Amino acid sequence: MVVALNVTDGEQGGWAVLRVSGELDLVTSPVLRQRVHDVVAAGRHSLVLDLSEVLFCDSSGVGVLIATRRLIRSCQGRLCLILPARGAVDGSHVNRVLGALGVRRLFDVHPDLASAVGEEPLSA
Repeated sequence: MVVALNVTDGEQGGWAVLRVSGELDLVTSPVLRQRVHDVVAAGRHSLVLDLSEVLFCDSSGVGVLIATRRLIRSCQGRLCLILPARGAVDGSHVNRVLGALGVRRLFDVHPDLASAVGEEPLSA
C-alpha cells in the first residue's frame, strides 16, 4: 500500500495554513518544501503547518521542517506546527520523531489550529 503526501492550503486569522497528510519522506518531502516556498514567495510569512495527519516522517521530512523554520525566520515571520499528542492514528509520529532527535524544542508546537493562530495578550 502506497500512502502519498497531500498538502492543502488555507488561511486563518492572517496565517497561511498548510494541512499535511500521508507520509513525509525522501520521495514526498520536496512537495512540502515547494509548497512552503510558494507561500513565502506570495509574501505570506506567518505559517502554520498542520502535521496532525502525517502517518510517517523520516529524516528528509525533518530536514524540510528545519529548512522551513530557517526560511520563515529569515523573513522575520512566524512558524507554528500542529502536533497533537494523539493524532494520525496512535499519536503524532512527527511529534515522536522530533522529540527523539532533540529538535522539537526548536519549534512553536500547538495541539490544534485555534491554539496556533490565537494571539496571546502582551504582558506588561
